[in-house]
Amino acid sequence: MRLDLPEELPRRRAPEARRPAPPLEPSPVERRREDLAARAEEHRGPKVSSPGREHTVSHQRPREQKQRPVSHEPSVERRPRRNDLPHQMIGISLREEEQKVLAEVGRFRVISTRDLAETVYGNSHSQMKRDLSFLREKGLVQVDAVNARRDGRGGKVERIEVVTLTKAGRDAARQTSGLPQDQRLYAGLVKPREVEHDTQIYRAFRKEAERIERKGGSNLRVKLDFELKSDVQKAIHAARKAEPERDMGEVKQQVARQFDLPYVNDGIQIPDARIEYDLDRKGDQDMDQGSRSSHEDIEVLTAAYRPGHLRAKAQAGFHAYASSSDRATLTAKIEGDHYLMENILEL
Repeated sequence: MRLDLPEELPRRRAPEARRPAPPLEPSPVERRREDLAARAEEHRGPKVSSPGREHTVSHQRPREQKQRPVSHEPSVERRPRRNDLPHQMIGISLREEEQKVLAEVGRFRVISTRDLAETVYGNSHSQMKRDLSFLREKGLVQVDAVNARRDGRGGKVERIEVVTLTKAGRDAARQTSGLPQDQRLYAGLVKPREVEHDTQIYRAFRKEAERIERKGGSNLRVKLDFELKSDVQKAIHAARKAEPERDMGEVKQQVARQFDLPYVNDGIQIPDARIEYDLDRKGDQDMDQGSRSSHEDIEVLTAAYRPGHLRAKAQAGFHAYASSSDRATLTAKIEGDHYLMENILEL
C-alpha cells in the first residue's frame, strides 16, 4: 500500500529591510541657487517686527510725493505782533489796529477801505490789506466791491471797496473794542444801492467828532438811523396801545419831544446818525461840577435828494454834509433856494 506523505511547505522569507536610496546629487543650477540664497542671508540685517503686527512686504511702487510749486513772487513780511496790546479772544490774538477796525466798522455797519486806511492806518494801505486779509481768514470781516451811485452820470461805473462785520466779528468787537455797553454794533451788508451814502456817514462823523472834541466833548457814542427809527416806532406803538383814541399827530409830537427830534411837515425827522457825548461842566459857573450829556444830529445829502426833502432837513436843523459833486448837483436843483446850501458842510 502506498502512503502519500504531505510535502513540507517551503518557508516564506522574511522581508529584508529596505535600504534608503542614496541621495541624488543636486544639479548645478540648484547648487548655484542655494549659494546665492546663502550669500543674501549673510548680508541681510536682523529681522525686526513691530509688536502685534506681521511683517509684510509690499511690492507696490512708493507713491511719488507732490512737490510744492516754487513761487517767484516777493515774500510778504509776516504781521508784526505786540505782546502788550492783543486781547485773547476765541483763540485769536488781535493787534491794536485790528481791534480799531472791528470797533469802527461795527458802529457804522459799513466803511470804505479808503477811509479805514486814512483814519486807522495813517494811509498805510499795505498794512491795512494784511490786517484785512487776516481778519477775513478768521471769519471776522467781509470785504466787498459795490457800484457807486450814477445819479445820471455817464461813463464807467466806479467801484467802491467796503468792509462789514460778520456775526462772529460783531461778537469779537464787543469783547475787544472797549466801547460802552449801550453802543449798538452791526453786522452784514444791507441795501447795496445805498452803500456809498452810508460810507459817507463815517466821514461826516469824523468831521463832526473833531468839532465836538474841540469844545470839550468826550466818550462819543453813535446811533444810526436804524436804531433811532426802531426806538421811535416802539414809542409810537406803546402810546397808541395806551390811548387808542388819541390823535396820531399828537402822539408823534409827543414822541418827537421824547427823543428830542424835530417835528416837521407832520412827520418826525430822523437824521442819518446821532452823536451822543459827555460835556465837562468845569468852568461853567451856572452849572454844578460834573458833566452833562448832549448830542448832535448829522445828515449826509446826496444828489438824489429832492428840493422838498432838502427843505425839511434844513428846517430840522441837522448838521448837513455833502460831497463836492453832490453839492454841485443840489445847487442846480434849488436855484431859487440858494440859502439852503449855506449851512451844508463839504465832506
